[in-house]
Amino acid sequence: MTYAGVFPIAPTPFDDSGALDLEGQKRVLDCMIDQGVDGICILANYSEQFLLTDEERDILLELCMRHVAGRVPMIVTCSHFSTQVAAERARRAAAAGAAMLMLMPPYHGATLRAGEAQLIEHFSAVAESGGVPVIVQDAPLSGVELSVPLLARLAKEIPLASYFKIETPMAAAKLRSLIETGGDAIEGPFDGEEAITLLADLNAGATGTMPSALLPDLIRPVLESHRNHEMEDANAQYARILPLINFENRQCGLRATKTVMKEGGVIASDAVRHPLSPLHPATRAELLALASDLAPIALEWGR
Repeated sequence: MTYAGVFPIAPTPFDDSGALDLEGQKRVLDCMIDQGVDGICILANYSEQFLLTDEERDILLELCMRHVAGRVPMIVTCSHFSTQVAAERARRAAAAGAAMLMLMPPYHGATLRAGEAQLIEHFSAVAESGGVPVIVQDAPLSGVELSVPLLARLAKEIPLASYFKIETPMAAAKLRSLIETGGDAIEGPFDGEEAITLLADLNAGATGTMPSALLPDLIRPVLESHRNHEMEDANAQYARILPLINFENRQCGLRATKTVMKEGGVIASDAVRHPLSPLHPATRAELLALASDLAPIALEWGR
């Protein structure tokens, strides 16, 4: 099947001491399903995957897949610089029931990168190991320049690498060019970046978005109106939620969802792991004021 729609990133809740909150993780997943999402992505950057041990990754993979139990499709992030490690993560994720895998290009630090041939081999090995569709994550965080010709080549040479999460500057232009260049090989052009450029990306041909789990219930109507060519309604709904999306993206980052979910009774703590730091109280208050005006499900779910 072809996947489209809203596939948010699940946060990873911790208790105040920094330990995994596994019961809280289950509540996060239940809340997201109640938000009406089309699917859920776990172990991504917004899940603080870079602060998790390998053992914790395995625990969360098993718990999330078992708890969701097929209610929505699950995307599992498998990124790693080592092709062998990424491929093994892909194998485990697929065996656990993942519908898709998400993968960044291999990178380490500021300068260690793979060449184009090795990059293609990396994606090919991971796709072959998993045997399910792969979402290529094109994000500034990696520092890897993924040109449109290279992305189209990935799609054409690796049939499973048919989905793309584009979250670079001028994402709409890149999505439009990728769709034109890759043709039928581009099965799922998605955007990211908390949907901060969603409307432009939809106009460019995006069929899905991978925001945070803060307000997917309010983002979904924008996609539905756009899909039905109800542009005035899509514009109005997007304009209404954009201040909150902008504040999340520019002022809070991955901490925003946890803050709103704690306030809404979904999780007990909005702790992030050091060296990340909590939101400043003033920033937290501004975030919650913006969220309160819109009343997303995450702010009401556990009250």
